[in-house]
Amino acid sequence: MFKSINFLFVILLLVVSQKSIAQIDLKKLRAKPDTNIVEKPQAPVSNLQEVAVPIPQLDLEVNYWKHWTKFGINMNQASFSENWSAGGVNSIAVGLLGWHKSEYNKNNFQYVTELDLRYGKIRNKEQLAKKNNDRIFWDHKIAHKLSKSWALYFAVTFESQFDAGYKYGRDSETNEEIITDTMSRFMAPGYFTESFGLEYKPDNTFSLRLGTGTARQTLVVDDRISQKENEKDRFGVEQGARFRNDLAFQITANLDRNLSKNLNIKSRYNLFADYKELSDPDHRLDVILTAKVTNLVNVSLTGIMVYNSAEADKVQYSQALALGLTYALPR
Repeated sequence: MFKSINFLFVILLLVVSQKSIAQIDLKKLRAKPDTNIVEKPQAPVSNLQEVAVPIPQLDLEVNYWKHWTKFGINMNQASFSENWSAGGVNSIAVGLLGWHKSEYNKNNFQYVTELDLRYGKIRNKEQLAKKNNDRIFWDHKIAHKLSKSWALYFAVTFESQFDAGYKYGRDSETNEEIITDTMSRFMAPGYFTESFGLEYKPDNTFSLRLGTGTARQTLVVDDRISQKENEKDRFGVEQGARFRNDLAFQITANLDRNLSKNLNIKSRYNLFADYKELSDPDHRLDVILTAKVTNLVNVSLTGIMVYNSAEADKVQYSQALALGLTYALPR
């Protein structure tokens, strides 16, 4: 009997508990924000003030110039013992070179100046020293681009040499080598060329100038050369005169390209056709092939071909192979 009462009491207690749980408001059990957080007072918008932040001055400038410089020395030497059965002549050759180019580019305007200086001498045993290279070349050009590859240009070029060139012979009594005649000197000849026309330049390694309006002044300022007897003219300048002016059509092609990482070819071809003698133009081709051995040591093969009927009836040419030291800027 007592056990039955206890059982009924437990059942009644469970029923009441379930009813109380159902009446609980779950919303009241949800977490509420912390009411102890102190809110930070915000300043009124009207109190905001503009602050000037200093901007640092970097002092940056655009440099429209580019410069390249090379200078070096080439050497060639050979010696033989007195009993050298194969025969040979002791000799030594030294050559100096200097080259500089500056270029200015801004928008469609371009200015380029290029200076090429070369001088060398060779001496064989029991012979006088003779020059084997002698050139002064200075070119200035301004151009205005018409399109990506074409431009109008005006150029001024100066060409001459440093040292005198001689003709050699033998003394009839001592059989020693002597100078028999002076062939050329500085400004004998000297050339000034002004050219205006179109330039085609598809990239930085090749350019072609078509100078429809070209004038060239030939100067022979040494009387010993300009007033030689039995010679009608020298370098196109009449005997006794020092100056000659020609109006002509000119083509000038320049190539400066790397064939590989250590192999470069640089060439310049110039055609000068006097409007009075278009059928007999002057030609000059300069080619330099340079192989870089190290940053300073290189091997160069140089070839020059000239045809000028005022100087000689046939083609003139020269060739040289040299080992040299060349320092280039920028590195």
